[in-house]
Amino acid sequence: MSTHAPRTAQPVALPTTLDEAVAALAAEPAAVPVAGGTDLMGGVNAGLLRPAALVGLGRLGELRGWEYRDGHAVLGACMTHARMGRPDFAALIPALAAAARTAGPPQVRNAGTLGGNIITGAATGDTLPVLAALEAHLVIVGPEGSEREIPVSHLLAGRERLRTAEILAFVRVPLLHAPQTFLKATGRTGPARALASVSVVLDPVRREVRCAVGAVAPMPLRPLEAERWVASLVDWDAERRLPPDALAAFGEYVGAACVPDPEPGPEGGEPAELSPALRHLRRTVAALARRGLGRALS
Repeated sequence: MSTHAPRTAQPVALPTTLDEAVAALAAEPAAVPVAGGTDLMGGVNAGLLRPAALVGLGRLGELRGWEYRDGHAVLGACMTHARMGRPDFAALIPALAAAARTAGPPQVRNAGTLGGNIITGAATGDTLPVLAALEAHLVIVGPEGSEREIPVSHLLAGRERLRTAEILAFVRVPLLHAPQTFLKATGRTGPARALASVSVVLDPVRREVRCAVGAVAPMPLRPLEAERWVASLVDWDAERRLPPDALAAFGEYVGAACVPDPEPGPEGGEPAELSPALRHLRRTVAALARRGLGRALS
């Protein structure tokens, strides 16, 4: 006879509107919202998570598409990676579509969602460097019709958190109508977690080059000095070309900024050298940044 106590099933709410979902979370503050469940169920199966209750978001059709609004695309947080990878979406936000296509095998892309990628905030989340480079904002809804908007970087850095009964509903992304790229290095062929990823976005209106590096730190890194330096070299009024040596220098600049040298030792001693693994990671980031910017400018 088994001595293990039987597991009690978690209560599951299946709202059909955003208001119902918020109300379900308000009624059970310990409940966890779930859409695709690719990250949540991995934690549950590994015995790391035991949610007290679940609020399923799969029936919220209003969160599964997108619309145009004031020069932005407003993306529903329940859009799947598979949906974002389709050609019509790629014409809208090419770098985000490219990232979505690399987000794992088909079963993961069919279930995993944009909002889940953001809320989980895993360092290797493929959409995160793209959203950081695009300077996307998150639309968060809460009880009694409340709504607030925050930069995606604030949530990823822990500067802002979801409050009780709040749901990440939409992601507002500026439509730049300019080249943008996403590149990713993995440890093997086929779908795999990123060792490093880089998104490069051109903003010709603001005359900016924006770059975000993923997987090398707990959140995407923006090498702001490298961005400003290379943007100052671009001829924004002509063909937006750079000489090869400038591309190479940009890559090295980004690599050194995102995989920095160790701090000096105590009492002004010599700094420790980078380990072989970190030197390889720096070279990988530099190569991705160089290629990403080169493709954006070509």
